[in-house]
Amino acid sequence: MSSTQSVKPTRSGQRTHTIRELTAAFAIWLAAGLVMAILAWILIDISIRGLSQINLSFLLDDVTDAGRAGGIGPIILSTILILFVTLSVSVPLSIATAIALTEQLNSESLLARYVRRCLDILAGVPSIVFGLFGNTFFTITLGLGYSILSGGLTLCCMVLPILIRTAEQAINSVPTEHRHAAAALGMSRSTTLFRVILPAAAPALAAGIVLSIGRALAETAALIFTSGYVARTPESLFDSGRSLSVHIYDLAMNVPNGGARAYAAACVLVAMLLVINATTALLLKFAGLGSTPHAGGCR
Repeated sequence: MSSTQSVKPTRSGQRTHTIRELTAAFAIWLAAGLVMAILAWILIDISIRGLSQINLSFLLDDVTDAGRAGGIGPIILSTILILFVTLSVSVPLSIATAIALTEQLNSESLLARYVRRCLDILAGVPSIVFGLFGNTFFTITLGLGYSILSGGLTLCCMVLPILIRTAEQAINSVPTEHRHAAAALGMSRSTTLFRVILPAAAPALAAGIVLSIGRALAETAALIFTSGYVARTPESLFDSGRSLSVHIYDLAMNVPNGGARAYAAACVLVAMLLVINATTALLLKFAGLGSTPHAGGCR
């Protein structure tokens, strides 16, 4: 009798544990399904509304009739140039800062904590504030005017917190055994950093770059105050240029009957993001560093 009574609570406990596991698994899959459904809804919506407007002339021609006719050739070029300026400045700065925080400074030192606190504050600053700062500093004080260079440097200030924190986590995620093995082989700290640690952290570093590209491509408010509103082909980095996000905003809000063209431009913007993600994954795969970039880990 006593043995039977001792078995029943154990079986009941097992059933309760199983129910909890099934409930947790259901909640996780439900959340993942909702995220995928929202993404699919957005993609299907803009595809239905905008794909019919896209053709070769739309991608290459100049903007005419305030965007209701013509194409978005100059807009795509301006967007690529702004992104080029942003990444050219932000990527080296972010990696250098992350190396300093992880390899040179004591993680608990006052300077390291101060830098991290500043980065966290910068990450929460609204984009319109960055736009006003860029307009005051780059456009007026430095005399760059409304230009692609002003817009790219402003976006650089915006994405630096994301890049630095992601790069720091990527470097810290490399197992300590890698450093010990390199030291046992007689490698210097700099050789270990560039030959062992950074290649091992490359997938997570790529994830941070992709995230920053997504934020830069989607930014509107900061670019209105810095790169300008002009929808013509830029001749240099000192010319004004309209990005895709600004063009979509203008068509949707300020141009009558511009909704269809706005959705078409949105399709192009999403396609650029997907191509950048796919290209990054392929480059990492060919380099033997992982099939897909993922933050916070490495292979």
